[in-house]
Amino acid sequence: MKILGIEHIGIATKNIENIASFWRTILGLSYRGDDVVENQGVITSIYEAGDSKIELLEPTNRDSLLEKYLQKKGEGIHHLCLEVEDIDSAIKELLDQNIELINDEPTIGVEGYKVVFIHPRSTGGILLELAEKSKTK
Repeated sequence: MKILGIEHIGIATKNIENIASFWRTILGLSYRGDDVVENQGVITSIYEAGDSKIELLEPTNRDSLLEKYLQKKGEGIHHLCLEVEDIDSAIKELLDQNIELINDEPTIGVEGYKVVFIHPRSTGGILLELAEKSKTK
């Protein structure tokens, strides 16, 4: 699979507004926008960080996986996202190597990217997201 770079680092928080000013005001990162990902139960707030981004994540409901994550592990780095050239071939490669995926079909994530998550058991403890940029963006 061809990795194009670090797409973003996801940071879990109970309340985006409580920490957004740190990223926007203290660090001076450019605010890119918010997005709601209904199928994941999260709202995101995105900040430019050079060739990468910081993605703040807040659960939209008590049943979301992010809410359960926050209850178990608390606020902090949630995942690392790598941009790939072709998500379908990446998934096939990973499955062929018996890598444990959380979803083995891509879903649509923030900014319309096609995404898949690799289980932390296969990565040494890090939730890893792979994302293919939307062809229309």
